[in-house]
Amino acid sequence: MDGRLADNEQFLRAIYAGETAAPAFCCVPPQVSIIAAPGGPYNLSSAPIRDWMGWVVGNYQRQLDLLAAVGHDGVPCAHLATGTEIFAQALGCPVHEYGDSNPCALPRVTTAAEADAIEPPSLWDCPGLVRVFELGQAVRAELGPEAFLGPCDMQTGFDIAAQVWNKADFLCAMCLPDEREAVKRLVGLCADFYRTFLLELRREFPRMSPCHCPSAWAPPELGPWTSNDECGIIGTEMFEEFALPELVELAETFGSLGMHCCAAAEHQFPSFHKIPNLYAFNRVPAKQGIDPILEHFAGPDAPVHVLGWMADATIERLLRTAPAGTRFIFVRNCPDPDDAARWLDRMREIPV
Repeated sequence: MDGRLADNEQFLRAIYAGETAAPAFCCVPPQVSIIAAPGGPYNLSSAPIRDWMGWVVGNYQRQLDLLAAVGHDGVPCAHLATGTEIFAQALGCPVHEYGDSNPCALPRVTTAAEADAIEPPSLWDCPGLVRVFELGQAVRAELGPEAFLGPCDMQTGFDIAAQVWNKADFLCAMCLPDEREAVKRLVGLCADFYRTFLLELRREFPRMSPCHCPSAWAPPELGPWTSNDECGIIGTEMFEEFALPELVELAETFGSLGMHCCAAAEHQFPSFHKIPNLYAFNRVPAKQGIDPILEHFAGPDAPVHVLGWMADATIERLLRTAPAGTRFIFVRNCPDPDDAARWLDRMREIPV
């Protein structure tokens, strides 16, 4: 097993470094979700953090077992998963728990004056975020320092601000001359707080994969991998004014940036090229399909496409039509080892 893990890590590092364009095929076994964990989401509870050890370690062990049974290309990670509410909650938003899906933050402000009244908290005064560190420390002690961890959910400062400020009012404020600067101030506050968290997380957990979506592994020394989902509902000029500066600053702070985007945001793709060292892109397509990624990000200088929830026919089309040097890591949820083996056999027969 140790040899296979080392080989897979070396292979994935070579993909990210641009040393190979061979595709990787990673299998993920069934994982117990955040809401199905004993006690529910750990970041919303004050119960002893050890109560969630079995949840994280059990999910990790299932990954190890699948890797031992099937020679796929993935590297297991012990994920400290949360919902999207985690940073907005730290900034004072109430949280709604559904029971049958992940929790979400509810907005706390509706006006520019209310937004300007928000004070940036100390990271260590935010129980939900402190729980991430506590669980990570406990899992590391259990699994040993060589095990890779996986992060909590990651949201850009702009996306966090869109949770804190009622979204309809937030979008209107972006268009109003006397309120647009308040939007920038709130986005800046959220971005600074998010960056502070990321720096502390990296300092404490140097073996944490930055990839939070999909369930893949990326070298821990690469930059954070952040959700950029609200960009789909604004135009390009607004994106470049209100959201892009933070992404550029994150990439400059950490040396690179990975991105998850599940919005209808093809109109922003040219602006994504302005992010320095955008090393990975997880595109989750809706009705627009996946093909536009190759119109904007292809060849050896493009970010690695780390893609999940893909039909086999779509994977084959991408591999057959992508320009030379385009790099892919495909992630598939596999219900059992037999399913994983059949999928790997199909994928590895595709000529590239």
